[in-house]
Amino acid sequence: MSKPEKRDEIIRAAMGLIAEHGFHGAPMALVAERAGVAAGTIYCYFESKDDLIRETHACLEGQLMAALIKDYPAGESVHRRFLHIGRKLVEYFLASPMEFRFIEQFYNSPYGVAHRREKFLGNREKNIVIKLFAEALDRQLIKDLPLPILFALMFGPLIDVCRDHILEFIVLDETLTERTVGACWDGVKR
Repeated sequence: MSKPEKRDEIIRAAMGLIAEHGFHGAPMALVAERAGVAAGTIYCYFESKDDLIRETHACLEGQLMAALIKDYPAGESVHRRFLHIGRKLVEYFLASPMEFRFIEQFYNSPYGVAHRREKFLGNREKNIVIKLFAEALDRQLIKDLPLPILFALMFGPLIDVCRDHILEFIVLDETLTERTVGACWDGVKR
C-alpha cells in the first residue's frame, strides 16, 4: 500500500469507527487495526488523535463541498442556487450515511464548535455557501438575521430529515426532497 493509500485507509477507518462508536469508542489501536496498519504507523501521518479527527472531517467536508458545487448554477438566481445547495446536501447525506453520522458527531462536539467559529468568523471567501448567504443578505432577499441563525433555518431541518430518512422514519424521494428544500428556503426568504 502506498503512503497516500495508507493515509486514506486510516482516515476511512477512523471515520467508520467514530461514526459507529463515537470519538471515545475509537481508540487509535482500533483505528490502526481496522486500517490494517501498525498502531505506530498512524503517527507517521497524524500527530495525534485530535489531528486525525480534524483531518478526517476536512476530507469529508471536501467531499461534501465537491458534491454541493457539482453542476452549480452559478449564473442563476439566488433562489435557484439555494435550492441546488439544499438538494445536493440531501443527496450527499442520503448516499453517504456513514459520512453523515461522522459529520453530525463532529459538529456536535468541541471540534465542531471550533470549526464553526472559524467558518463564521474566519475567511468567508473560500466557502461558496457562505458567499451565497452574503449575496442574498446584501440583496435583501433573505431575512436580516445572523449567519448562524440563517444556517440553522436552512440546513438544520435538512439534516434532521436526512437523519429521519436514514433511521427509516420517512422516505425522502425526489418530490419530498424538493418540497422540503423549498420549505427551508421559505423559512429564510424575506
